[in-house]
Amino acid sequence: MDKYLVVGRPIEHSKSPFIHGHFAKQTHQELEYSTLLGDETHFEEQVRDFFAKGGKGMNVTMPFKERAYAMCQVLSKRAQQAGAVNTLMMGRNGDLFGDTTDGVGMVRDITVNHGQELKGKRILILGAGGAVRGVLDPLLAQSPESITIANRTVSKAQALAEQFSCLASSYEDLDGVFDIIINGSSASLSGDLPPLKDSLVNGKSWCYDMMYAKERTVFLEWVYERGAQGADGLGMLVGQAAESFYLWRQVRPDTSELISQMRASMG
Repeated sequence: MDKYLVVGRPIEHSKSPFIHGHFAKQTHQELEYSTLLGDETHFEEQVRDFFAKGGKGMNVTMPFKERAYAMCQVLSKRAQQAGAVNTLMMGRNGDLFGDTTDGVGMVRDITVNHGQELKGKRILILGAGGAVRGVLDPLLAQSPESITIANRTVSKAQALAEQFSCLASSYEDLDGVFDIIINGSSASLSGDLPPLKDSLVNGKSWCYDMMYAKERTVFLEWVYERGAQGADGLGMLVGQAAESFYLWRQVRPDTSELISQMRASMG
């Protein structure tokens, strides 16, 4: 049976085995998907050993995405732009191929599951870390009017904006209403909110938090209190897994049923 796994540290919390098990059942694919606790010292050896023993594909999560990227002989364009990979597979000639599916998973969630148009829209992204870097290329492919990256440390936003031909701003200097606001800042992890002006959203704005939780995130509370709408990143989690599954098996699973099931189980 074809073997797949997710590697990270920590890893016991990972939903990936459950998600990929659901996809396999739905699409009638025979495979085994497990977890691997990444070793800080011997990570590269763990990857090589898995593929040497016939492993078919691997998901990579924190803190190993950049190290996995450095191991690849072949990289997708979006992985090259992101500087990190979350999906590995072995090419027919023995070259390790790396891709990042986070951004396309998020874009599909926003456009397909939530029916939001990104083309021609004025988009604001909060944060300038690895999570944001990984989604910019797929967002730009949707042809928005503009993407502005805002960050507490403006120099980080400027560096990303320069690489991706976006705009950069401090939170204080943000001006006007945005059609779409995406929160990719680490503030959500600690229950904090970037210093956002009320004037950035109105009733027509739609907002997305890359984090997800049982209750509304602090960012989404802020959004709804100001009359805007939005969603959290549960669909992004499932969507990026679906993209990995498609890369490996050339079958695209439906994500809507699983997202609803996972949402209900969180309640």
